[in-house]
Amino acid sequence: MAINPDYFRLDEAIKSVWEDEEIVNEAAKQLICSCLPEGVDEYPRGEEDMDRLQLALASCEFLSNIQTEQFHWLTAHGKAFPDAVRSFIYNASIHFHNPDDKLPESFITPLIEFVSQTKSHVATLNYDNLLYRPFIDNKVLSGYNGVLVDGFPNAGFDEENLVRKFGKNFGYYLHLHGSPLYVKRNERVYKLSQCDVSQRSDLLSSHIVLTHVEHKKTIIEKSNVLKTYWSFLQKSIQESSEVLLVGYSGLDVHLNELISSLCETKKNRVVEWSGSGELDVRGEFWSEQLNHEVVLIHLENILEFMEWE
Repeated sequence: MAINPDYFRLDEAIKSVWEDEEIVNEAAKQLICSCLPEGVDEYPRGEEDMDRLQLALASCEFLSNIQTEQFHWLTAHGKAFPDAVRSFIYNASIHFHNPDDKLPESFITPLIEFVSQTKSHVATLNYDNLLYRPFIDNKVLSGYNGVLVDGFPNAGFDEENLVRKFGKNFGYYLHLHGSPLYVKRNERVYKLSQCDVSQRSDLLSSHIVLTHVEHKKTIIEKSNVLKTYWSFLQKSIQESSEVLLVGYSGLDVHLNELISSLCETKKNRVVEWSGSGELDVRGEFWSEQLNHEVVLIHLENILEFMEWE
């Protein structure tokens, strides 16, 4: 948001996908709009509408799984609905994944140096690729030999790929809300290269959390990749002396609860945009969310933060 607040709004991602007829044709639009509440104008808006789509998708998947040769619970429209929604959500995530903007060198270079020296764990949410690309380019992420490891060598994802062996002491890079790079092939999840992110329906990732906070945990539980990341997040926090939150809204209750349960005796710093609210009000907000006091740093531009140590 500090780079481009218009581009990185969820409504902007939804709108850009909705207006691309190669991604969402008229039939798909009608299916999607049919499960939205009355009064929604033109296309889904925000996390609440996306949540309705996720709930409808889960319902269709459940009914499809109990079909028999003689009887199917879903109509033709119901059968077509899951692919329409998956494509819509997947391509909305691609909008965030492929921005023209990049993190400024003044921000990313000191961060890379700090992580390379300390092997500090990194966990990201929806705008993951802004960090992911420069970490790959600078060999912070390099398979099992990187400073950080995310569990994706060429053979596909496996929890064992995150286990330290052979004297390795790497940290973890955890994509907590997934990525459109993750695709399932032959019952195994692989990671596409940056140039291979595709709109093809057979490659649609189901490892993406783009819904209302009330149902984010449900989507995480359905993904073996995301469940593993959240398990290793707990391990990462336990190993750390400090938790530093940068540019995070504080609205993901499932994340706050985990941090709160593990960080009572650790240092906690929060770096956020000064426009979020008055310092004392935001201080109370964070203390309530994390259940203990935090060091709150307000900046007009959070990308000016340099105090990683």
